[in-house]
Parts: sequence; C-alpha cells; structure tokens
Amino acid sequence: MLDRRRFNIATVAFATSVSAPWAFALAKGPDVNDDGLHVQPWFLQSFLDLREDHQEAKDAGKRFVIIWEQKGCPYCREMHAVNFQKKQIVEFITSRFNVLQLNMWGARKVTDFDGEELEERQLARKWAINFTPTTVFFGSDAAAGKSGKALEVARMPGYFKPFHFFSMYEFVDQDAYKSKGFQRYLQDKFKDLEAKGIKPKVW
Repeated sequence: MLDRRRFNIATVAFATSVSAPWAFALAKGPDVNDDGLHVQPWFLQSFLDLREDHQEAKDAGKRFVIIWEQKGCPYCREMHAVNFQKKQIVEFITSRFNVLQLNMWGARKVTDFDGEELEERQLARKWAINFTPTTVFFGSDAAAGKSGKALEVARMPGYFKPFHFFSMYEFVDQDAYKSKGFQRYLQDKFKDLEAKGIKPKVW
C-alpha cells in the first residue's frame, strides 16, 4: 500500500526527473482532467487530509492554498489560459505556495482541518463556496478543532485579471492581511509604484 511518505517521495522523484514541469505547460496550455477541470502539473497531489497538506506546506516554508473550480466554468478556464500562462506568476506561486485544486461538485472524501470528513461538494457548502474559481489562502498556523472556513486568512472570490491576481498572492506572502484589507493593499501598492515612477505591469 502506498503510504503518504512513499507517495511524497515518488512525487518528488518524478518532479526532479524533469526540468520545471510548469514550463512545458506554459508552452502547450492547460490540460483537462477526467472531471472536466483544467489542471496544472504543479498542483499538489494529495490524499486530501487538509491538516497534512497544510503541515507539508509549512515544513517547506510555503503557504497552503486551495482553488475551488467546476467543470464548464469559463472563468476557471480564463485563469488557466491567461494567468497560469504567465511565467512570472507561475514562478512566484510555485516558489512560495502549495496549491490544491478541489471540485465544487466533487465526490472525493476530504478531511477538513477540524477532522471532519466530507465529500468535496459538502465541504464547499460548509465553507460557503458559492461560485468558481474561488481561491482560499491559509496562514502558517492552523488551530486545532477549527474548520478551514475559520482558518482562512484571505479569499479571492472569482476570477481576477493578472495584475490583481498576482497582487493577491503577494498580499498573502507578505502577511499584509494581518494589518490591512486587500483593497487598501492595492491602493498602497499603486501609490508606491507611482512614487517610484513605475507604471503597473499590465499583462
């Protein structure tokens, strides 16, 4: 039986046997899995125990992120076809975050941070995931007994264009959520760029 340790070793071995797997994905565009979801080669391969996934990210010095998607979602496709085709965005995310994709209508069993095991679609309702894509970010700490909804530090509700999308990941990476909201963070970022005479990059 493949336990989590052997699974992780096998995954790392495969990842190190190829050069930057996301680079090939950038060239050919996003794949679609059996559930009809667009996928990326750098998405986390998980046994769907969110406590373990969070700890794994923390041990690697990264943040844990969950992206909720669904089959036929045009904005999900836009995220994959546009945002995840930008080298700067992918390099930033993969170096700082472990990203798990869940299906809003899926039936796979997932163990929430509080230990409750639910199907993906049940967990989506528990966390108030009402549309896709929805990206949920977690900090470095996960208090025992609390669900993911209580532990999230930021949420990207829907599709954001590349500049705002990238900025949301920066917002979490910099722990800015501890002192301000995302809108304030964006305003401060624009002011800082303007003061330096830098025009915001529009991809």
